[in-house]
Formats: sequence, structure tokens, C-alpha cells
Amino acid sequence: MLIAFIVLYLVGTVALGWHAAQRVKTSADFAVAGKQLPLFMAACALFATWFGSETVLGASSEFVSHGLIGVIEDPFGAALCLLLAGRLIARPLYKLNLLTFSDFFRLRYNRTAEIVSAIFMAPSYFSWIAAQLIALAIILQTVAGIDRELGVAICTVIVVCYTFVGGMWSVAVTDLVQTIVIIIGLAALAIDVVGQVGGLDVMIASAPPDFFRFLPAPEPTPMIHWVAAWMTIGLGSIAQQDIFQRVMASKTARIAEHACYWSAGMYLSIAFLPLIIAYGGRILYPELMQGDVQMLLPTMVLQHGSLTLQVLFFGALLSAILSTCSGAMLAPATVIGENLVKPMMRSISDAGLLRVMRWSVAGVGVVTGAMAMTRGNIYELVGESSVFSLVSLFVPLLAGLYWKKATATGSIFAMVFGMLGWITSLWLIGDGAENGNIWMQIPPMLYGLAASALGMLAGSLVFRSQPA
Repeated sequence: MLIAFIVLYLVGTVALGWHAAQRVKTSADFAVAGKQLPLFMAACALFATWFGSETVLGASSEFVSHGLIGVIEDPFGAALCLLLAGRLIARPLYKLNLLTFSDFFRLRYNRTAEIVSAIFMAPSYFSWIAAQLIALAIILQTVAGIDRELGVAICTVIVVCYTFVGGMWSVAVTDLVQTIVIIIGLAALAIDVVGQVGGLDVMIASAPPDFFRFLPAPEPTPMIHWVAAWMTIGLGSIAQQDIFQRVMASKTARIAEHACYWSAGMYLSIAFLPLIIAYGGRILYPELMQGDVQMLLPTMVLQHGSLTLQVLFFGALLSAILSTCSGAMLAPATVIGENLVKPMMRSISDAGLLRVMRWSVAGVGVVTGAMAMTRGNIYELVGESSVFSLVSLFVPLLAGLYWKKATATGSIFAMVFGMLGWITSLWLIGDGAENGNIWMQIPPMLYGLAASALGMLAGSLVFRSQPA
């Protein structure tokens, strides 16, 4: 019965995406839904940006293993990113009427900065998408016993199909339905688990010492890593195409800004549901902590939940992952078409650009599907994606919006120096966990961010002239 429900749900999602595709007539329809989303749809789409495998499977496993301080990156950092996006970028970027972040780099800097930003932006999504495909394959493996590699292939085809035809319209419509399913499914399961444990008071009393500690120890190293966890998604994902597309798909600049605030509140509240469920599972079924902790929630529901709870949970989980995965595939495909292929084909028509974007979705699906077959840790994959954009794109984006002296040379230096600084730090010190030197324990992403800021300052102040 559960397998039949999952098959029906996947087929229904594809059908809904194909139905939404009827609205797609131009490349703008495909990329930003023709800028027609009302507040509730825009907020649901922004909420669904990252509410996927990392939140339901990755963050919940980190929470039961390391406590509240282990999930600063997500959901706290993710909610911070949505809040800052509304405050810092929603209105100024919306008014420019762009399709991609890299369009802003062309408008504010020059064509070279556009191409460099696109080259850095597109690959930053591959780890993120691979994480979602792994999570979908885990569901099929857990429920139906399907081999993980085959599961990855099946899930890749499903997501590519409805994203290929409908673009942002398919993403927005399916996100709306999937958000409703997420809330209903996770809320029902959380109420059931809390009831089985005996109430929230019993759960809190059963916690190990410092399990709910939010602030780090008053020492340099824990404090640095705590700040870095906030920054990974909190700052790194501000400069990502998926959140930009959802902002730009809103009907007005005011809706774009307020949708960010609504989605931040939704994310921070709803993301606590899988954490509560996982912690209750740790109390009720401690033997499940002995295996892959990422499998705690699916295994607990399958072994101990009623059919109704199984349907609600896996419906919520499928919704969360599909909504994140489809938007993540669309983002790099749009950048590839608009900012890498289009400049090389100056006479390309809008219909031709639409075809390029669609086939870019298929290409991204092939690459990320291959990655998903060789990697396993969801939380690490998502973290890699956000760090990639943090060290290369965050500084030139903010400088371009709020620093008048920022130049094209400075933006290119910021992207290149930031990436080189991060990679060099990874090579020299790794995670620094076993080294007593405080400088060797600083996360490499912070060195990359510092190098990006220095590159922006040096390039802009030394090479001041640039075309208007």
C-alpha cells in the first residue's frame, strides 16, 4: 500500500508539473514564472528552497547526535539567509528586472564578470542536487528495497521531466502543494511521537547535559566554528540563483521582500518538526542510533508507525526533497543558458534560449545523478554547495549593491581570490581538528571569505576605472 502511494505521488507530481508547463511561452516564463507569483505562492516557493533532505534527514541526524548546537547551519542559518535576502537584495534586484544573478554582474560590472560569476555559480549547485537525489534514493531503498544507484537514476529522471517542461512555473505550483503536504505530514507525526514519549516535558527532562545548549563554549575555537556555521548558509546562499529566481518570480517588489520574511518564519518553525520527531525516536527506539543516523526517521516510521503515519511522513519527505531538487536543477540550467550560451549566440531567439535552458536542465540532471551515485553524506554535500558561493559570489554581490567604488576588476579578483583562498586552505590545513594552532583550526571557508574581501578591495582601489 505504501509503495503504491509513493508511485502515485511521484506520478501526480510529474502530472502537476506538466500541467503548470502550459503557462510557459517565453524564457522569462521558464526562468521566473513571468513574474506573476502572489505572496503566498512566492513565500511557499522560498520556504521550499532548502527544506529538503538536509532539513528532514541531515539536520535531524545532526540534532540527535550533537544537540541543538549541531544544527546552527540548518535550520537557523537557512532562516537567517531568507531574512537577510528580504532585507538586503529583494527590492534592489527586483527593480532591475533580471533573469539571473549573473545578469546583475554584467549590468553592474561587465561581460567578463558575468561569465566568471556564471562559471562559479553553476557548479555550486551540483553537490546540493546530488544530496537531494541521494535522499530520494534512500526513500525508495527503505520502502521498496530498490538498489540505491537505480533509485538515483529513477529520481533523476522524474525531477528532470517536470522541471524540463515547466521551469519555474512547475517549481512554484508543485512547491505550493508540497508545502501543504509537508506541514500536515510532519505535524501529524510530531504529535504522535510526542504523545508516545509522554509530552515535551518528558523529552526535555530526558536530554543529556548541554543537549539544548545554543551558544558555544567561551573559547576561541568553538566560537569561530559556531560563527562559521551561521555563515555557511546564512550568508553563502544569499548569492545563489535558486533564491534569486523565487524573489524575481513575485508580482511586485513589495511581495518579493515580504515573501522572504514569511518564508523565514515558516522555515524556522516548521524545520523544528523533524528535529522533534528524531529526538523522540532516539528516546523511544535507541537501537536505531546504532546504524546510519540519517536513516533514523524513515526506519522508525516504517518499523513502528501505522500506515496512516507512514503515508503522511513519506508524503512530507517526498514533498520536501522534490521541491528543493527541482528548484536546484532549474537554477544552474538558467545561468548556463542565459549567461554562458546566450552570449556566444548573439542572434539566438527567445524560443531558442528556452530550448537551451530546457536541455541544460537535462545536462545538470545527468551530472548530478552521477555525483549522487558516488557520494553519501547529505549534510556534507549541502554544506559544500553553500561554501562554494560564500567564498566566491557573496562579496562581489553585496559590494555591487552597496559600495559605489566596486569595480569589475575588483569583482573578478574577489571571485578568483576567494576560491583560491578556500581551496588552498583546504589543502594546507583540512578541518584543523587535530592541530593545536588556533590559526589551523579556523574553517577554510573563513580564509576564502577573507581572501574574497581583500580581492574586492585591492581590485577596486588599484584598478579604479571601468565602463559606466
